[in-house]
Amino acid sequence: MEQYTVTGMSCAACSARVEKAVSKVPGVESCSVSLLTNSMGVEGSADAADIIAAVKEAGYGASVKGSRSGEDGAGSGPAAGGAAFDEDALADHETPVLKKRLFSSLGFLAVLMYFSMGHMMWGWPVPEFFADNHVAVGLLQLLLSAAVMVINQKFFISGFKGLLHRAPNMDTLVALGSAASFGWSVYALFEMTEAQLNGDMAGVMTYMHEFYFESAAMILTLITVGKMLEARSKGRTTDALKGLMKLAPKTAVVERDGVETEVPIAQVKKGDIFVVRPGENIPVDGVVLEGESAVNEAALTGESIPADKGPGDMVSAATVNQSGFIRCEASRVGEDTTLFQIIKMVSDAAATKAPIAKVADRVSGVFVPAVIAIAVLTVIGWLAAGETYGFALARGISVLVISCPCALGLATPVAIMVGNGLGAKNGLLFKTAVSLEETGKTEIVVLDKTGTITSGEPRVTDLIPGEGVQEGELLSMACALEKKSEHPLAKAVLLKAEEEGLAPGTVTEFKALPGNGLTALAEGTPVYGGNLRFMETKVSVPEAARDQALALAENGKTPLFFGSGERFLGIIAVADVIKEDSPRAVKELQNMGIRVVMLTGDNERTARAVGREAGVDEVIAGVLPDGKESAVRALKEQGRVAMVGDGINDAPALTRADTGIAIGAGTDIAIDAADVVLMKSRLSDVPAAIRLSRAALRNIHENLFWAFFYNVVGIPLAMGLFIPVLGWKLNPMFGAAAMSLSSFCVVSNALRLNFFDLHRADRDRKIKAEKKKKEKKIMEKTLKIEGMMCGHCEARVKKALEAVPGVESAAVSHEAGTAVVTLKEDVAYDVLKKAVEDQDYKVID
Repeated sequence: MEQYTVTGMSCAACSARVEKAVSKVPGVESCSVSLLTNSMGVEGSADAADIIAAVKEAGYGASVKGSRSGEDGAGSGPAAGGAAFDEDALADHETPVLKKRLFSSLGFLAVLMYFSMGHMMWGWPVPEFFADNHVAVGLLQLLLSAAVMVINQKFFISGFKGLLHRAPNMDTLVALGSAASFGWSVYALFEMTEAQLNGDMAGVMTYMHEFYFESAAMILTLITVGKMLEARSKGRTTDALKGLMKLAPKTAVVERDGVETEVPIAQVKKGDIFVVRPGENIPVDGVVLEGESAVNEAALTGESIPADKGPGDMVSAATVNQSGFIRCEASRVGEDTTLFQIIKMVSDAAATKAPIAKVADRVSGVFVPAVIAIAVLTVIGWLAAGETYGFALARGISVLVISCPCALGLATPVAIMVGNGLGAKNGLLFKTAVSLEETGKTEIVVLDKTGTITSGEPRVTDLIPGEGVQEGELLSMACALEKKSEHPLAKAVLLKAEEEGLAPGTVTEFKALPGNGLTALAEGTPVYGGNLRFMETKVSVPEAARDQALALAENGKTPLFFGSGERFLGIIAVADVIKEDSPRAVKELQNMGIRVVMLTGDNERTARAVGREAGVDEVIAGVLPDGKESAVRALKEQGRVAMVGDGINDAPALTRADTGIAIGAGTDIAIDAADVVLMKSRLSDVPAAIRLSRAALRNIHENLFWAFFYNVVGIPLAMGLFIPVLGWKLNPMFGAAAMSLSSFCVVSNALRLNFFDLHRADRDRKIKAEKKKKEKKIMEKTLKIEGMMCGHCEARVKKALEAVPGVESAAVSHEAGTAVVTLKEDVAYDVLKKAVEDQDYKVID
């Protein structure tokens, strides 16, 4: 997505106009304009110059975001350092200008109000020259109101420019209202001079009450007050993004020719060696080469507890080295750093539009022309009813100045921006506005097992020594044997020995026997380690040990058997343990009315054990990567699906799901395929993301309701429709005050999201799927099979069963001697049996 900065927009009608103009440019696939950040995101092959020209043709200015040139910005490139984001671009430049305009306007307006209302209505004293000189008072009001109009000339320039381009906006409404007030007042002033020349003092007094000079000036001043409040509030919505940008280090200490040199961050290249001392920020992403330290990563992940780092560990830009001196190699610099990618995600999300915003956009596109037409009809209607020109004009002006397209246009983007910012602070990254809106509508959450529910790293869970053997002896011998193995389970044994403070012994003649185990000599004595079948060929395994191993396997653990000479040393159980917060996260999801499904390529028995421990509603096991995608596709027929995963094999399923959620510690491919990224790699952040999405969507609904309600009630009131019934008559000045506050209220309501607690589960409300929605139950059939001996057999049976029409997936286990077949439609048992027996295996009825 190419991003642009758009200038000259004042309301939602402007953004709709720009969006429409750019969408017509050949090569533009999609265009999204954000009034909140004055930005535009464009996807497609269109040339930047053509896009900028289209924006100019529509009456606005544009430049490529990050370019140094002024309004057209074509081809000047990003600012130094390769960063496409400039912190200054998000700075609040508007509020100081509006504040200066406001204070200048208030000075002239105070004098104007003193003469127009203080003197004329309440008899406040004035210089003798003005006491009975009504024409002089009128001329003074003309000059004072003209001064206020000159100070706020931007309304007139923007408003009438939009009218000339046949794209009227909010400034057009303000300019027309103020100009009409001023024009009618000037007309009344000239009529007053003629009456005074003719000695018609009654006429003079009548025309004096037709002055609306104070309204012309007050409208502009009050709208400026609203604009300033809105600008200040809008500035706060981007605080999270500005905070991230401030984290970016400006310099780094690198080693050049053996000498430590401090250089600007833009000069750091991939492969450079840099050093970080305690208390300093880490400048770029890298790998620790030397030293150990505790690094505070709260800026990126929201995690307050520092992470221990040592040689081989990854460190990220903008995190803080708290304790030790570390020497690192730069792996990702500039736009490739984690910090930059987070900033890009938050910025891209602000430049996209949520589906719910399209309703407000359609209304905003026709809102201003409709309001102008209503104002004209209001004037004509009251004149036809016999009212005076002044009365009819006041009603028309009230309609113009109370109508507010800005509230409609800001209702969605301010909530999206605040929601994204709050998510970023808590380590939840929503890539687009669509993902922020859609995540909260999730009905089914599909969880990958390894690395998502579990830690992804096997750990020793049980030590069961044989008769007459101590735990230390068993672990020490296992460690000596496994230290030369490259198997993942061997690392778990070594880690356990390290935790227990045991030093591994020395073995010779080490051999790895694939599919069986390991053998070696320890001080001349043969030692063995491996599965039960292998161990039975070496030593006598007690019946009690067999029963214990079976119980361990039923609980999803892998038993490793060890022996020495003719002695059975015992069993060490290894498992990929579930994360501490996984059961709580699953429970929270269920309490939110969400069905939780675990999807894994692991065997059925292990998967069921993990599923029971985590508390999921359903387990789908033995699924290949393409099978995961198929399973998600099938689940989508039952409701909106969010897929949570971390591996390359999860990418197809993440893409297929309505919402893909990637664990932050996972692979880059999984993160790229996902819509939401959990930087803390905690499963408990899944319900937090759904909770935040629901809160943001609720806030958007509130904003849209009040924006529509304000206009639906305000416009009829301004038209004077309540005068015959209730006698309610709206002064144009109060209409302007209401308009100025409407957008401010919408933005302020969105800012309330900053106080939302993402992790508070006691207020969760269940969102139940519509009863009318078909609940397609997954059908399963289990076959008992004889003759399967290994993983190759499993693969043959699985392939044969999944080739049968109507079969969704098959989870096959040679250890359990079963095949659990998941069906898309009813398939006869005999058909499944034949598919297996055609592969030379026997199905037991």
